Amino acid sequence: MKRVCVFATLALLLWRGAAAQTVETQGDFERRIQVLEEQVKAIQAEIAALRTSFAPSAPAQPVVPPPGLAAAPTGGDQPTPTQLPVYGGPTASKVFNPDIGIIGNLISASGESRGGSDTVAPTPFITLQESEASFQAIIDPYARADFFLALGEEGIEVEEGFVTFPTLPGGFLVKAGKIRANFGRLNAFHNHTLPWTDRPLVMFNLLGGATGDPDTGIKDAGVSVSRLIPAGNLFVEATGEIFRGDSGTLFQSSRRQDFSLVSRLRAYSDIAESSNIEVGGSYARGHNEAGSDFLTQLYGVDLTFRWKPLRRALYRSFIARSELIWSRRQDPVLGHDAFGLYGSADYQLGRRWFVGGRLDWSERAREASIRDRGVSAVLTFWPSEFNQVRGQYRRTRFGDDSRVANELLFQLLFTIGAHGAHAF
Repeated sequence: MKRVCVFATLALLLWRGAAAQTVETQGDFERRIQVLEEQVKAIQAEIAALRTSFAPSAPAQPVVPPPGLAAAPTGGDQPTPTQLPVYGGPTASKVFNPDIGIIGNLISASGESRGGSDTVAPTPFITLQESEASFQAIIDPYARADFFLALGEEGIEVEEGFVTFPTLPGGFLVKAGKIRANFGRLNAFHNHTLPWTDRPLVMFNLLGGATGDPDTGIKDAGVSVSRLIPAGNLFVEATGEIFRGDSGTLFQSSRRQDFSLVSRLRAYSDIAESSNIEVGGSYARGHNEAGSDFLTQLYGVDLTFRWKPLRRALYRSFIARSELIWSRRQDPVLGHDAFGLYGSADYQLGRRWFVGGRLDWSERAREASIRDRGVSAVLTFWPSEFNQVRGQYRRTRFGDDSRVANELLFQLLFTIGAHGAHAF
């Protein structure tokens, strides 16, 4: 009996101790919860203060969706969106910050001429020839804008300034603004993208190059429409362009309806794994300075062959170009038919070294009996993609055999900022 009483007393004592410990533990939990609640309230107060300090002073303007995009319907239980999705990907950040670049083109010429000087494309001893400033940006998902300003010793000119719409229905691509016409192979090239320091004689003689103008060619305000044509394994592109009708000494409009037209059809095909060929045909028509009743028409054919081995693409390549232009010019007395052509070849010796040559032959548009001939040898070195050094020996025979110019040309190209890829 005594043993039972002892065991009962011990059990009672143990139960009382456990109950006291449980009460004490629950009290600790309650105190901890109160502390956490106070901390949460303090954090919420700090967040509210920060929101108040950073809130805009003016009331927020309602977000208006861009044209063509309908606003999402909002029901009673659906929250109203406060921000529209961003279109255009990473390029959307360039809406107010276009790609900007400047290309300097330093040209120097030396040498002597016998019986006359270079009257077609004279070059001074040294000149910063027509440096180019570019401003390019994507406007929205449906358009982009490109501006190229030519900065020369005589002032500033808009070399090109156009907007491009690449996603129109039917697969059409449209450009509008001041454009270098898509006539022949070289007319659309800017000076700094040429494989030589100068342009071929045929461009000065037949495409309206003024004496001393290093950037001859057809360029005018207008609209260009192009489209790819399905043709199996061939890449075929058709282009039609309409311009105001004023382009150097080639076209001149006397009336508003004296516009000029340019069209081009080109086909490209791979010959083998490392080579391809491109063939193009061009036509241009416009009024000349003789008046609205007199036209100048141009016909052109061009051929380009490229070779670039895939396994040695950084060190070896070859490209050959040739272009023939036929000019038919009317005037009050009689018409003039003049022909001109050039042929060139450029070979890559190493990663940074290129060597090439060019042959020129051209009659003059206003006096086809005068023929100019030339030959050039070129050596080019690329220290980097931002710099280029080129030397060119040029021998030109103007008209009769007594007027010969032997010149050594030096070119230094240097680039600041962004610059697009050169034409293929």
